[in-house]
Amino acid sequence: MQILYDGQIYADQAAGGINRYFANLISRLPENITPAITTAQLRNVNFPEHKNLKTFFYQRFGFKPGRICYWLEQYYFQAVSCFNRFGVLHPTYYSLLSRQEMNQSKQPIVLTVYDLIHELFAEQMDADGQQIEIKKKAILSADVIICISENTKKDLLELYSVPEEKVTVTYLASEIDQTMADGSEPVPHRPYYLYVGSRNAGYKNFDTLVYAFAQAVSVEPEITLCVVGSPFNEQEQQLLTELNLLDRLEHYPFASDRHLAKLYRHSLAFVYPSLYEGFGIPPLEAMACGTAVIAANSSSIPEVVGDAGILFNPQSTDDLADILLSLVNNSVQRDRLIEKGYQRAKLFSWDKTVAQTLDVYQSVV
Repeated sequence: MQILYDGQIYADQAAGGINRYFANLISRLPENITPAITTAQLRNVNFPEHKNLKTFFYQRFGFKPGRICYWLEQYYFQAVSCFNRFGVLHPTYYSLLSRQEMNQSKQPIVLTVYDLIHELFAEQMDADGQQIEIKKKAILSADVIICISENTKKDLLELYSVPEEKVTVTYLASEIDQTMADGSEPVPHRPYYLYVGSRNAGYKNFDTLVYAFAQAVSVEPEITLCVVGSPFNEQEQQLLTELNLLDRLEHYPFASDRHLAKLYRHSLAFVYPSLYEGFGIPPLEAMACGTAVIAANSSSIPEVVGDAGILFNPQSTDDLADILLSLVNNSVQRDRLIEKGYQRAKLFSWDKTVAQTLDVYQSVV
C-alpha cells in the first residue's frame, strides 16, 4: 500500500505535538507499506524516517521572483498526487499544500481531528472563523476520521454532522520514559513542581497554576515552579512580579527529550491545569518518566491519567493550592502515584496507534 501524507504541518510548525504524532506514525509503519510525504519545509526535529519513505520537497521561495515560485508550488504538489498511485491520502492538517479542496482528492481521505479548540474557544483561537471554515470543509470531505480521544470524538459529533460510523478513536503515546532521565542536564536545586508546554492561549489556564503556586509557596517557601516553554510575555512578567514569584521560578525555554525526562523524573509532581486538550501527551510523558501527575479534571485529560494522578477542578485555585501543599512532604503518596503512573503509561504505545491506523487505512482502500 502507498500512502500519501500531505506535510502542511511541517510548513506551519517547527516542532509540536502534531508533527511528533506523524513522525512516530510513519516511522513505525511496516516494511510492506510505502509512505510518501510532501513538504515545503524540511525539519530537523520530528521529521519522519522510514526505509521506504519518499519525500517530495518543494523549496518554498527557492528562486526569484518569490511570488512566482510560491505560485508554482501548488502545481508541483498537484502533480505529485496526480502522477503517483497512492491508495490513501492522510493530511497532516486541515489544508493541503496543493491548495486544492479536499473533496477534489482522487484518493480516499483519512483525516485526523486533534481537538475542537477553534470551535469551542473561538474568541481566543479563531475570531474571524477562517480556520473553522477550512476545518469544516476538511471534516466533511473525509472518508474516515480518526479522533485522538473519546472526548474529541464526542465534541466532533456534537458540532458537525458526521456519521458516527465514520469516526474511529486512536490514542497517542509517549516515546519519553524514565530510561532517558539520567543525563547531565540541569534541574532545579530546590524541590519543584513542573509545567511543560505552551501558555499563550487562555484555555491553557496557566494563571490558575500561578495563583495556586503563590498560595502554596507562602506556606512552603522552599518550593519552586519550573516552567519549560516560551519566554514569559509582558502580562506574565507583571503577574509574577505582583505575586513576588520571580525568585521562585526556574525557566527553560527549550528542553530536549532527555532533559525533559530528567525534569519530569526529579520533580515533586507535574502540573497540567489546561481547560481543554484533544489528548494531552505531557501527563503521559510524566507518568512514563516516574513523577506524580496533578491534572485538570476536564476534556480528554481523565482518559489519559485515569486514576493514576490527582485530578482537580481547573476553575478552583484553592483546590490546586491544597493539592500542591499536600504533596510537598508526602513521599508515600507521591510514590504510590508514581507506581500507578508507570502502569497507566504502559496502556499507551505508538505501535498500538500504528496498528489501529493501519486498520483505518485498510477500511478505505
